Amino acid sequence: MRCFLALIFIFGFLTERFVSGQISYVEPVTDICLGCICEAISNCNKSLTCEGDVCGIFRITWAYWADAGKPILLNDDPNSPGAYSRCVNDPVCAGNAVTNYMNRFAQDCNGDGRIECGDYAKIHRLGGYGCRGPLDAIYEQRFYNCQKQVAQFSQPTVG
Repeated sequence: MRCFLALIFIFGFLTERFVSGQISYVEPVTDICLGCICEAISNCNKSLTCEGDVCGIFRITWAYWADAGKPILLNDDPNSPGAYSRCVNDPVCAGNAVTNYMNRFAQDCNGDGRIECGDYAKIHRLGGYGCRGPLDAIYEQRFYNCQKQVAQFSQPTVG
């Protein structure tokens, strides 16, 4: 029992972060959250590659990728030409980049005392230093519609 309580304490400690003088719960970046960010930013259009300075289904810039630690495909080199575009045009590698970015810049963007998927959506769209600003209406609507649909399908059935 003592070991179990210690694990609960450790888990609870790891899921909280000191933010602006308050303790906030930190939700991990889930696949569902990544999916809704993807839907909001690009409708998860897998045919998207690089256009201007953004690439892939998450519309990631080189600076975002670099801030995410320059994740790469297996056997690639982060310093080789094209490593950025190869990663961010691959859904799994791009998802890793988003997760890394969220872990680096995790913060309570809406001031509710928690760091959750809605905060990650704002960080993705507005950046790690500007997430307290307003989202554009289309991105926000797509994101929250996705969240509602996911919640609808994840409710346990009664019967």
